[in-house]
Amino acid sequence: MSRVIHRHRTAIERADLSRPIRTAIEDGLLTRTTALFDYGCGRGGDLKRLRKLGFDCTGWDPVHRAHAPRQPADVVNFGYVVNVIEDPVERADTLKTAWRLARNTLVVSARLIEEEPSLKGLKAHGDGAVTSRGTFQKFYTQDVLRNWIAQTLDAKPIAAAPGVFYVFRSTEQRSAFLAERARRRHSIRIGPNATQIYKDHEETLQPIVDFMATHGRAPAEQELDCVPRLIQEFGRPKQAIKLVKTVIGEEQWQEVAQSRSEDLLVYLALSQFDGRPKLSELPPSLQLDVKSFFSSYTKSCALADELLHRLGIEGLINLKCMASEVGKLLPTALYVHVDALSHLPLELRLYEGCARGYIGRVDGATLVKLDRIKPKVTYLGYPDFNRDPHPALLFSYSVNLQTFRVKFRYFGNHANKPILHRKETFLYSSDSRFKRFSRLTRSEEKYGLFKDSSLIGYQKQWTQLLRARNLRTRGHKLEELKYI
Repeated sequence: MSRVIHRHRTAIERADLSRPIRTAIEDGLLTRTTALFDYGCGRGGDLKRLRKLGFDCTGWDPVHRAHAPRQPADVVNFGYVVNVIEDPVERADTLKTAWRLARNTLVVSARLIEEEPSLKGLKAHGDGAVTSRGTFQKFYTQDVLRNWIAQTLDAKPIAAAPGVFYVFRSTEQRSAFLAERARRRHSIRIGPNATQIYKDHEETLQPIVDFMATHGRAPAEQELDCVPRLIQEFGRPKQAIKLVKTVIGEEQWQEVAQSRSEDLLVYLALSQFDGRPKLSELPPSLQLDVKSFFSSYTKSCALADELLHRLGIEGLINLKCMASEVGKLLPTALYVHVDALSHLPLELRLYEGCARGYIGRVDGATLVKLDRIKPKVTYLGYPDFNRDPHPALLFSYSVNLQTFRVKFRYFGNHANKPILHRKETFLYSSDSRFKRFSRLTRSEEKYGLFKDSSLIGYQKQWTQLLRARNLRTRGHKLEELKYI
């Protein structure tokens, strides 16, 4: 590698896990049972922290670990290396080398143009620029990075986060990941009226309950590891499954099954964008899911395409926003907390899924803004949402689904940041925070604080209004100031 790379990478030192490593852990790709190789690990900050957490990891760097072996691993991290390689041919060859080492997954990340506060003062050089320190930097857009990875490796990358992509070795692994990302989480409730025979065998039956909560259907025998024990205690696994379905109850069973069928439609609809896999390329359990709910793969794909087509009907997104049981409806958009996305109408789930499929999961996003008129989805970061009664906006990340232009805005250095009110409106009614936030809203309404919307949208104006009324918020309570 060139001296430019050496000079730049010498300065890199992080106080926490890097975004690509953290994202891979959160997505379940990097676990304590998978081996990681960090290609271009710098001073090894990620490696040190991962080892403390019990991960199996090694790394190589042209400056700090030049003599370490470059060895295959389940997951290979190629973190922010492509930004500093000046020669385009060497850049592509280095990516290919990292890909050859990945047994299962390659994680590729790069610095994005949209996340840089200012590119002024940089001198153009080659296909990148030279910084004030004399180091080379090649900045990417999300789309350019995706296309470069795809063309260089002849593989289909998946957007994991802004500037972070996964490349899977097998189509089956790729399909499993995308299907899992579209799946909502369910916990099946076993009521107090469960039969005594269920209570006596609850430990044995729990794997069946867990499977049904995940797949929304009864498991095939080959999908269970506890078959010998089931045979011993029930004679036949089917008897045990029948018992579990009875205890779950028909209403709850139908609810979970309906949810899972919708999740599959969202996955299949989104898979159309970069080449839907063949049925044989899906994991066996996913194949059984499809056949169980739709009888055939052809039928399921047709339904998914119909769902995707509906998004293009003029006014449909607006109607679905207006009909949504969750979210704060404003004239141009519906605002929803990320924890409440699973409660959106099916079409809006797909609408948000299109943006997430392009940009990945936005780390730190609190709210999702679904534009009612324009085809645009925006992710908003309010880091103090739970603690602060009126949290301030830190960043926004918008994706135009027509032009696929990504826009990033940072508000951390703004003297007067936008703030939130009526926080409960962004949540689903069963959320544990809903009542606490609602009580504050009722108190603020009682004092007439929301009558003039021009006085409440920003920190300074809101603070001035409270002072003028001799009020203050303590936690999620509104108090009158008493003077002696």
